[in-house]
Amino acid sequence: MFRERIRLEAAELFGQGLSSAVIARRLRVSVRSVQRWWKTYNAGGRQALRSRGPASLPKLSDRLFAALEEELDKGAVAHG
Repeated sequence: MFRERIRLEAAELFGQGLSSAVIARRLRVSVRSVQRWWKTYNAGGRQALRSRGPASLPKLSDRLFAALEEELDKGAVAHG
């Protein structure tokens, strides 16, 4: 996952003692994000920066998602 990779890269840079501003510039993220990651890293190490999966469950059931895919496969013309 891309975001996890960025957070883990930040962990490497924390170990080098770089400032939040320098890390943010290198990773092209906000200083505030780096500060949040530092707090998480400081409390739980690299493992705490790993992804925990999606933040929420899908809103469609598997059955409804399959029906949606079927309709999308018919194309725009079929739906006016």
